[in-house]
Amino acid sequence: MYPTVAEVLALPVLRQGRPHVVAGAAGLDAPVRWAHVAEVADIAPLLRGGELVLTTGVALPDDGSALARYVADLAGVGVAGVVVELVRHWSEKLPPALVEAADRHGVPLITLSRETRFVSVTEAVNGLIVDAQVAELRAAERVHETFTALTVAGAEPGDILREVARLTEHPVVLETLSHEVLAYDTAGTDPGELLPGWPSRSRPVQVGERTGFHAGAGWLITVVGARGHDWGRLVVVCGDPPPHRHVVVAERAASALAVHRLVAKDTDSLERQAHRAILTELLANPVPPAELTARASALGVPLTGRLLVGVAVRPRITVTTRTAQSTPVLLRELAEATALAARRAKVSALVATDDTQVRALIALSREAGVDAVLRRLATDVHEARAGAPAVVAVGTTGSGPAEARRTLVEAAQVAAAALAENMENTERVVHRLDDVRLRGLLHLLAGDERITAFAARELGPLLSRDAAQGSRLVQALRHYCEHGGNKSAAAAAAHTSRTAYYQQLARIEQVLGVRLEEPESMLSLYVALLAHDLREADDHTTG
Repeated sequence: MYPTVAEVLALPVLRQGRPHVVAGAAGLDAPVRWAHVAEVADIAPLLRGGELVLTTGVALPDDGSALARYVADLAGVGVAGVVVELVRHWSEKLPPALVEAADRHGVPLITLSRETRFVSVTEAVNGLIVDAQVAELRAAERVHETFTALTVAGAEPGDILREVARLTEHPVVLETLSHEVLAYDTAGTDPGELLPGWPSRSRPVQVGERTGFHAGAGWLITVVGARGHDWGRLVVVCGDPPPHRHVVVAERAASALAVHRLVAKDTDSLERQAHRAILTELLANPVPPAELTARASALGVPLTGRLLVGVAVRPRITVTTRTAQSTPVLLRELAEATALAARRAKVSALVATDDTQVRALIALSREAGVDAVLRRLATDVHEARAGAPAVVAVGTTGSGPAEARRTLVEAAQVAAAALAENMENTERVVHRLDDVRLRGLLHLLAGDERITAFAARELGPLLSRDAAQGSRLVQALRHYCEHGGNKSAAAAAAHTSRTAYYQQLARIEQVLGVRLEEPESMLSLYVALLAHDLREADDHTTG
């Protein structure tokens, strides 16, 4: 907001006096709050700091110790500098004691070799300051208008941070109070320089007030929260003390972020959104870029040097028109339960939702007991959601970022296969690839058109017969296969008399032209039934 001593000396009204810096040159970047003419030696008590003192020196003593005390007093109140006209008292040079004292205290001392109208100087300097203040106020008004518009429009955090970076031209980071990065904008700089080691770098940086500048870190920090609930910090990485307008930008951005969180309470939290962005990119990139691993680390989930395990949690519900609207809420609750379970197990995890499930990537130390951790995590999820049972599935353990995609995909496939099993079988705490067997294989191949064609060939006539005549031959066949060809057990499961059930089996053999007692026939038909069920479930979910 204020011009520096160097900028003031460049004004034409001062240039005419031929200014010469004789001491304290290192302080020429000091801001000038006001220009003040003072012809008395004891002026210091009347100053507030930041003044550029203008004097002819007529009232200053010639005694060296008195001159040193004069400079010390001015330095004590924080003057920006002293300008002495070499006309009336000293005509050629200043006393050495005055120069030495100015150098010792770092106070810029400037001489003017020509007579100068100080009133013109004060008008020019103070006019410059007023103009700067007016410009600052106008800039602050534009900032208020900008963030008011963003707030009214319901702008996302990424849009808000992008505006902060544009207005300040500095990188900006939104973090939790636990110092995990929720969102950021590098302002065109390298994310690899901004994010590495963020939590450990941020933790010791405290300012003791809601908005403040930490000189050691070079960070402008403001707390984010509303209604007495603080949940994050906005950090502008600026290096030098920021101008007032940047403070206004940070505070208005924090307000917009707080309002967004209140308005968006029915959507995923910022933490879940940040986690989802990384998980989505991990699934899209078999070889994660360095920037992605840096972002995960900034969220408190290091991917390098860790054992990685993909986890998928799916609610045991059938999506219908009535449940479709409540499914996102259920998934959000499952995600929070999974994140809480990870914290209780003292492991780092990326946790987010997609359309049908909760995905998580667990990062464990190489010394951790993987099975024990996963069992504890799954048990906590089941206990937290006892009223809404869920399937917890895991992929095989990976040893680094390059294996993150594989274990995440495996977990999702295992969860889908496990969900298709008997809905009453909820005893298994964690499902793995070994547990889903044939059903798991079919889930791996679910997108293959050859599997769909196989199921259609095997079951087509039977499906057409049921559709045309309202019979239940496909269901009868399912009971037969699920009970390993035991007709009596299958009839009991179908709640049908054995005589009637045997007639259904005979009709199935007639329609399909096969003998059910042949092991290969029963196996082929059972595989076709499983593939058909998976296709039906997928069509129902996407529909």
